[in-house]
Amino acid sequence: MPVRDGAAIAAESEAFVAAVAAELHVFLAEKRELLQQISPATLVLADAIKTLVTGGKRMRALLCYWGWRGAGGAPDDPVIIQAGAALELFQAAALIHDDIIDRSDTRRGGPSVHRQFSTLHADSGWALDAERFGQAAGILTGDLCLSLSEEMFARIGSGAHSRGRAVFNLMRTEVMAGQYLDILEEVSGPTKPHATAVVRASSIILYKSAKYSSEHPVVLGGALAGANEQLLTGYSEFALPLGQAFQLRDDVLGVFGDPVKTGKPAGDDLREGKRTVLVGMTIDAADSEDRNFVDQNLGREDLSDDEVARMCAIMVDSGALASTEALITQFGEAAFGALAQLPIGADAAAALAALGNAAVSRTA
Repeated sequence: MPVRDGAAIAAESEAFVAAVAAELHVFLAEKRELLQQISPATLVLADAIKTLVTGGKRMRALLCYWGWRGAGGAPDDPVIIQAGAALELFQAAALIHDDIIDRSDTRRGGPSVHRQFSTLHADSGWALDAERFGQAAGILTGDLCLSLSEEMFARIGSGAHSRGRAVFNLMRTEVMAGQYLDILEEVSGPTKPHATAVVRASSIILYKSAKYSSEHPVVLGGALAGANEQLLTGYSEFALPLGQAFQLRDDVLGVFGDPVKTGKPAGDDLREGKRTVLVGMTIDAADSEDRNFVDQNLGREDLSDDEVARMCAIMVDSGALASTEALITQFGEAAFGALAQLPIGADAAAALAALGNAAVSRTA
């Protein structure tokens, strides 16, 4: 069957996104009623989650959907809509916790969840420390969101979908392990050999981001549709390098991105101390003076704009930025080469290609 035009494929994606949004709206309204019964004071938890899952690119949910469609799943089946909603809730929980860990004040151009609670404390004139309250409330909101993600996924049921359950469970464990490796690297990285910095950062990318950002969603969709192991392996061969390219692009944007487009201050990743592949390549390639400057100043919250500019210049002059861009290209080519070999329909292939291109070439 020939591929439909791009508008028809986009319309199908939009219909799925709308269905996921409707599912989340009804589900969160139910949870809001429950919280109302517990105490009206807890409604802020549901409101914070609702705000975060409203909008966004829905990339993981869409990858899951087209993995499902490529394996023969029907477009309006409640199973894939619930899976998409569960992924969106999981992503929201990860973002809430990420922002606390990274001390990020903003998310998508607005205040992060823990910052919203700190502001609530300050505006209300409550006792004790506003920052501590904000972080504690943020952690609880993230935990609630994680619990809701599991509850949503459980609605799919078991039996024929046991392979999908295994993927969902694996994804959650790997993300938490990868997140720990990330914060461990921030504190232990300066004491470890410079020569292995890129290898360590690559491992973090794999488990913290690449697998859960693209590989697991696509494989999950395929598994829920009953795909055989050959197709699921092919999905991994496409989506894993795509996820690696996606995270490398994210790392570049975290340093060189336009704050207006990214919704975060320029150089935020440098002040947060993220030891990314870009940073690892910089430390590996820079001369001793520049290497020491990066090592000693990465993670300083009071890093000045001039110091951020110097770090950026070191990344460019050492060739680290160019090397990272080359790696993004390499992973992208691997992903699209694998996609071309997948035994799936033309529509699903075109949709996955469009999602892949958007992930690799994005500016926000």
